[in-house]
Amino acid sequence: MTTAADGYFDESGNWIPGSFADQLDLPGPQETDPAAAAAAQAALTGTKKQSAQTLAQINAGKAKVKTLEAQLKGKSLTPAAKKRITAQLSAAKTQVSARTAARHNLLGTQAQQQNKVYEVSGQYEKLLAGDQRDAYAALRSLFDQYGLGSLAGKIYEFAKNGYGADVISLMLQDTKEYKERFAGNDARVKAGMGVLTPAEYLATEQAYRQILSSAGLPKGFYDNPADFQNWISGDVSPTEVKSRVDLAVQNSMQANPAAKAALEQLYGIDESHVMAYYLDEKKALPLLTKQSQAAAFGAEALKRGLSLNLTNLEDFVTAGLSLNQVSSGFQQVAEALPNIQAIAARWGETFGQSELEQDLVGGVETGGLGTTRRKRLASQERGLFGGYGGSTPAGLSAGFQAT
Repeated sequence: MTTAADGYFDESGNWIPGSFADQLDLPGPQETDPAAAAAAQAALTGTKKQSAQTLAQINAGKAKVKTLEAQLKGKSLTPAAKKRITAQLSAAKTQVSARTAARHNLLGTQAQQQNKVYEVSGQYEKLLAGDQRDAYAALRSLFDQYGLGSLAGKIYEFAKNGYGADVISLMLQDTKEYKERFAGNDARVKAGMGVLTPAEYLATEQAYRQILSSAGLPKGFYDNPADFQNWISGDVSPTEVKSRVDLAVQNSMQANPAAKAALEQLYGIDESHVMAYYLDEKKALPLLTKQSQAAAFGAEALKRGLSLNLTNLEDFVTAGLSLNQVSSGFQQVAEALPNIQAIAARWGETFGQSELEQDLVGGVETGGLGTTRRKRLASQERGLFGGYGGSTPAGLSAGFQAT
């Protein structure tokens, strides 16, 4: 039974081993809370409406004051009328003053609520002015490129408190989000390697991404920062990644059925695991190259109905044999094996495929381990049939002439 620790299949059907699955979930651009934004906007709208109503009342009150002041200037006013109008004027002025103060408070509330709308919707640039706004805008753009839009709030707070862009940039490097985004650098420091600048880090990721995309790998498979972290940690160059990708494609997308079968029999790698296996930074590239060649050689054996011997195949790789040499050698093995086994059986011996491979495929390059015994058995067979006019049945002697 496969567990999450072992790995899993992604949406495209690719096998992802556990070593790649256990990665950081990096923060993406800041996400706003629609409910909070709607509530903030509703509160702002209500205050604006109330402020407008208060302003209308203030204007109406001022007009009333003006009217009452004009009435007081009338020459025919009785003392009682003058007293009444004076009282009304005083009350109107008091009301205008109170409503003006109320509107002043409403405008303050409105400003706070407007800022709240900007905050919950991530429009921090509208909360700043001058150098502070410039510093915020520059850093927000830069950190968005890093995939760290979630730091917008912290950039705003630092800018609002008067820090310059250079200082803010250094302060942001101490945040959890920044360290997670460039986590490969921590491992590099522990391993005694130099730290990559953000520009170098991003350029390396982009080089990886371009290599994988050009190879036709499906979207979502090894194309995000968490996938690249281990490669960067291990100082795996884009050139090496390309070599790994080429091996992966060669042994999966482009491999013939016999090569895929050989890979599974030799190393236990079935088709669904091939891509991840060759992209695993924990496996050395020379080893992967050797295994790939051994599987290609094994395919030549399987095509001819032969079994696979891992040691022999890897020896053929180490000896520097070409695919044509190995193919020709396995063809000879397939043709000669039944005959030499029949001859050996007549003399009470056994002669296995592995020994014949070392002779006919490896030959002098691997010591020709089966040559001496094969020649001896062939010589004994010729001696056995020598009494019959020197002729040797073709079915028993084919492929075993003295060399």
